[in-house]
Amino acid sequence: MGIIKNIREEIRIVKERDPAIHSSMEVLLYPSFKVMLHYRLAHKLYLGGHYFLARWISQRAVRKTGIEIHPGAQIGEGFFIDHGNGVIIGETTVIGNNVTLYQGVTLGGTGKEHGKRHPTVEDNVMISAGAKVLGSFTIGANSKIGAGSVVLSEVPPNSTVVGVPGRVVKRNQEPLPRETMDQVHLPDPTREDIVNLQRANSQLINRVLELEKEMRLLKRREENCK
Repeated sequence: MGIIKNIREEIRIVKERDPAIHSSMEVLLYPSFKVMLHYRLAHKLYLGGHYFLARWISQRAVRKTGIEIHPGAQIGEGFFIDHGNGVIIGETTVIGNNVTLYQGVTLGGTGKEHGKRHPTVEDNVMISAGAKVLGSFTIGANSKIGAGSVVLSEVPPNSTVVGVPGRVVKRNQEPLPRETMDQVHLPDPTREDIVNLQRANSQLINRVLELEKEMRLLKRREENCK
Protein backbone atom coordinates (compact mmCIF):
# COMPACT_ATOMS: atom_id res chain seq x y z
CA MET A 1 0.00 0.00 0.00
CA GLY A 2 1.44 3.40 -1.03
CA ILE A 3 1.89 6.16 1.51
CA ILE A 4 -0.99 8.31 0.17
CA LYS A 5 -3.36 5.35 0.13
CA ASN A 6 -2.13 4.39 3.59
CA ILE A 7 -2.85 7.90 4.95
CA ARG A 8 -6.33 7.90 3.41
CA GLU A 9 -7.05 4.49 4.93
CA GLU A 10 -5.92 5.59 8.39
CA ILE A 11 -8.08 8.72 8.16
CA ARG A 12 -11.07 6.59 7.15
CA ILE A 13 -10.56 4.20 10.06
CA VAL A 14 -10.29 6.96 12.69
CA LYS A 15 -13.36 8.81 11.38
CA GLU A 16 -15.33 5.57 11.26
CA ARG A 17 -14.47 4.43 14.81
CA ASP A 18 -14.42 7.71 16.78
CA PRO A 19 -17.63 9.81 16.77
CA ALA A 20 -15.69 12.70 18.35
CA ILE A 21 -13.86 13.30 15.06
CA HIS A 22 -15.71 15.82 12.87
CA SER A 23 -13.21 16.41 10.04
CA SER A 24 -10.25 14.84 8.30
CA MET A 25 -8.00 17.63 9.58
CA GLU A 26 -8.71 16.58 13.17
CA VAL A 27 -7.46 13.11 12.37
CA LEU A 28 -3.98 14.52 11.75
CA LEU A 29 -3.80 15.30 15.49
CA TYR A 30 -5.05 11.87 16.55
CA PRO A 31 -2.52 9.62 18.39
CA SER A 32 -3.67 6.45 16.60
CA PHE A 33 -3.15 8.10 13.21
CA LYS A 34 0.34 9.33 14.11
CA VAL A 35 1.54 6.11 15.66
CA MET A 36 0.30 3.94 12.78
CA LEU A 37 2.14 6.03 10.19
CA HIS A 38 5.31 5.65 12.25
CA TYR A 39 4.68 1.94 12.75
CA ARG A 40 4.13 1.16 9.05
CA LEU A 41 7.45 2.80 8.17
CA ALA A 42 9.30 1.25 11.12
CA HIS A 43 7.91 -2.20 10.29
CA LYS A 44 9.20 -2.03 6.72
CA LEU A 45 12.63 -1.07 8.00
CA TYR A 46 12.51 -3.87 10.58
CA LEU A 47 11.67 -6.44 7.90
CA GLY A 48 14.61 -5.12 5.89
CA GLY A 49 16.97 -5.71 8.80
CA HIS A 50 17.39 -2.03 9.72
CA TYR A 51 16.65 -2.70 13.38
CA PHE A 52 18.20 0.39 14.95
CA LEU A 53 16.50 2.81 12.57
CA ALA A 54 13.20 0.97 13.01
CA ARG A 55 13.43 1.25 16.80
CA TRP A 56 14.46 4.91 16.57
CA ILE A 57 11.32 5.71 14.58
CA SER A 58 9.10 3.70 16.93
CA GLN A 59 10.58 5.45 19.98
CA ARG A 60 9.89 8.83 18.42
CA ALA A 61 6.29 7.71 18.06
CA VAL A 62 6.20 6.75 21.76
CA ARG A 63 7.34 10.23 22.79
CA LYS A 64 4.72 11.86 20.56
CA THR A 65 1.74 9.62 21.32
CA GLY A 66 2.34 7.60 24.48
CA ILE A 67 1.74 4.43 22.41
CA GLU A 68 4.53 1.87 22.08
CA ILE A 69 4.35 -0.52 19.13
CA HIS A 70 7.43 -2.62 18.54
CA PRO A 71 8.36 -2.46 14.83
CA GLY A 72 8.48 -6.26 14.71
CA ALA A 73 4.79 -6.61 15.55
CA GLN A 74 2.50 -7.71 12.69
CA ILE A 75 -0.67 -5.64 12.37
CA GLY A 76 -3.42 -6.15 9.81
CA GLU A 77 -5.82 -3.71 8.17
CA GLY A 78 -8.47 -1.68 9.95
CA PHE A 79 -6.49 -1.45 13.20
CA PHE A 80 -7.60 1.32 15.59
CA ILE A 81 -6.43 2.60 18.97
CA ASP A 82 -8.95 4.82 20.77
CA HIS A 83 -7.22 7.54 22.84
CA GLY A 84 -4.24 5.23 23.13
CA ASN A 85 -2.07 6.54 25.96
CA GLY A 86 -0.28 3.67 27.68
CA VAL A 87 -0.87 1.08 24.95
CA ILE A 88 2.04 -1.37 24.56
CA ILE A 89 2.35 -3.95 21.78
CA GLY A 90 5.24 -6.41 21.94
CA GLU A 91 7.63 -7.56 19.23
CA THR A 92 6.08 -10.93 18.35
CA THR A 93 2.46 -9.79 18.60
CA VAL A 94 0.28 -10.70 15.60
CA ILE A 95 -2.90 -8.67 15.10
CA GLY A 96 -5.55 -9.47 12.49
CA ASN A 97 -7.97 -7.17 10.68
CA ASN A 98 -10.48 -4.73 12.21
CA VAL A 99 -9.08 -4.90 15.74
CA THR A 100 -9.77 -2.11 18.25
CA LEU A 101 -7.72 -1.33 21.36
CA TYR A 102 -8.45 1.24 24.06
CA GLN A 103 -6.10 3.17 26.32
CA GLY A 104 -3.84 1.29 28.70
CA VAL A 105 -3.96 -2.04 26.85
CA THR A 106 -0.86 -4.24 27.00
CA LEU A 107 -0.18 -7.04 24.54
CA GLY A 108 2.92 -8.40 26.24
CA GLY A 109 4.87 -11.43 27.32
CA THR A 110 5.37 -13.05 30.71
CA GLY A 111 9.13 -12.68 30.61
CA LYS A 112 9.71 -16.45 30.44
CA GLU A 113 9.24 -17.34 26.79
CA HIS A 114 11.67 -17.28 23.90
CA GLY A 115 10.73 -16.85 20.25
CA LYS A 116 6.98 -16.20 19.88
CA ARG A 117 6.19 -14.72 23.30
CA HIS A 118 3.36 -12.25 22.68
CA PRO A 119 -0.34 -12.77 21.87
CA THR A 120 -1.97 -13.41 18.52
CA VAL A 121 -5.18 -11.40 18.16
CA GLU A 122 -7.50 -12.58 15.40
CA ASP A 123 -9.97 -10.53 13.33
CA ASN A 124 -12.74 -8.32 14.75
CA VAL A 125 -11.51 -8.31 18.35
CA MET A 126 -12.06 -5.46 20.83
CA ILE A 127 -9.80 -5.08 23.88
CA SER A 128 -11.13 -2.58 26.41
CA ALA A 129 -9.31 0.01 28.52
CA GLY A 130 -6.61 -1.22 30.86
CA ALA A 131 -6.78 -4.88 29.80
CA LYS A 132 -3.56 -6.91 29.92
CA VAL A 133 -3.05 -9.83 27.57
CA LEU A 134 0.17 -11.60 28.54
CA GLY A 135 1.73 -14.60 26.85
CA SER A 136 1.95 -16.47 23.57
CA PHE A 137 -1.61 -17.63 22.88
CA THR A 138 -4.52 -16.66 20.63
CA ILE A 139 -7.48 -14.38 21.20
CA GLY A 140 -10.11 -15.87 18.91
CA ALA A 141 -11.95 -13.88 16.25
CA ASN A 142 -15.06 -11.83 17.12
CA SER A 143 -14.16 -11.72 20.82
CA LYS A 144 -13.93 -8.88 23.28
CA ILE A 145 -11.93 -8.37 26.45
CA GLY A 146 -13.52 -6.38 29.27
CA ALA A 147 -11.89 -3.32 30.83
CA GLY A 148 -9.20 -4.12 33.38
CA SER A 149 -9.15 -7.84 32.59
CA VAL A 150 -5.93 -9.83 32.82
CA VAL A 151 -5.87 -12.55 30.17
CA LEU A 152 -3.29 -15.31 30.62
CA SER A 153 -4.63 -18.14 28.47
CA GLU A 154 -6.31 -18.98 25.16
CA VAL A 155 -9.63 -17.32 24.31
CA PRO A 156 -11.97 -19.22 21.95
CA PRO A 157 -13.59 -17.34 19.05
CA ASN A 158 -16.85 -15.47 19.68
CA SER A 159 -16.17 -15.08 23.39
CA THR A 160 -16.20 -12.38 26.04
CA VAL A 161 -13.54 -12.28 28.76
CA VAL A 162 -13.85 -10.38 32.04
CA GLY A 163 -12.12 -10.38 35.42
CA VAL A 164 -8.72 -10.95 37.02
CA PRO A 165 -7.63 -13.46 35.97
CA GLY A 166 -9.78 -13.28 32.84
CA ARG A 167 -12.68 -15.70 32.60
CA VAL A 168 -14.30 -16.67 29.31
CA VAL A 169 -18.04 -16.27 28.89
CA LYS A 170 -19.29 -17.77 25.62
CA ARG A 171 -22.14 -16.19 23.67
CA ASN A 172 -23.72 -19.33 22.16
CA GLN A 173 -20.81 -19.50 19.73
CA GLU A 174 -22.36 -16.67 17.72
CA PRO A 175 -20.11 -13.88 16.36
CA LEU A 176 -20.46 -10.57 18.15
CA PRO A 177 -21.75 -7.94 15.67
CA ARG A 178 -19.61 -4.84 15.31
CA GLU A 179 -22.34 -2.55 16.68
CA THR A 180 -22.21 -4.39 20.03
CA MET A 181 -18.47 -3.99 20.44
CA ASP A 182 -18.66 -1.62 23.41
CA GLN A 183 -16.96 -1.66 26.82
CA VAL A 184 -20.13 -1.55 28.93
CA HIS A 185 -22.49 -4.41 28.09
CA LEU A 186 -20.37 -7.26 29.41
CA PRO A 187 -21.34 -10.19 31.63
CA ASP A 188 -19.90 -10.22 35.15
CA PRO A 189 -19.16 -13.82 36.24
CA THR A 190 -17.75 -12.66 39.60
CA ARG A 191 -21.02 -10.92 40.44
CA GLU A 192 -22.94 -13.98 39.25
CA ASP A 193 -20.86 -16.20 41.57
CA ILE A 194 -21.55 -13.86 44.51
CA VAL A 195 -25.28 -13.85 43.75
CA ASN A 196 -25.27 -17.66 43.57
CA LEU A 197 -23.41 -17.89 46.90
CA GLN A 198 -25.86 -15.47 48.50
CA ARG A 199 -28.78 -17.53 47.19
CA ALA A 200 -27.24 -20.78 48.47
CA ASN A 201 -26.49 -19.17 51.84
CA SER A 202 -30.07 -17.91 52.13
CA GLN A 203 -31.42 -21.37 51.32
CA LEU A 204 -29.10 -22.92 53.91
CA ILE A 205 -30.19 -20.45 56.60
CA ASN A 206 -33.86 -21.10 55.82
CA ARG A 207 -33.29 -24.84 56.07
CA VAL A 208 -31.53 -24.47 59.43
CA LEU A 209 -34.43 -22.37 60.72
CA GLU A 210 -36.89 -25.01 59.53
CA LEU A 211 -34.90 -27.74 61.31
CA GLU A 212 -34.79 -25.70 64.52
CA LYS A 213 -38.55 -25.20 64.31
CA GLU A 214 -39.06 -28.94 63.79
CA MET A 215 -36.80 -29.71 66.75
CA ARG A 216 -38.77 -27.36 69.01
CA LEU A 217 -42.05 -28.95 67.95
CA LEU A 218 -40.63 -32.42 68.54
CA LYS A 219 -39.36 -31.38 71.97
CA ARG A 220 -42.79 -29.99 72.95
CA ARG A 221 -44.48 -33.20 71.88
CA GLU A 222 -42.07 -35.23 73.98
CA GLU A 223 -42.76 -32.97 76.99
CA ASN A 224 -46.52 -33.28 76.50
CA CYS A 225 -46.25 -37.06 76.42
CA LYS A 226 -44.57 -37.20 79.79
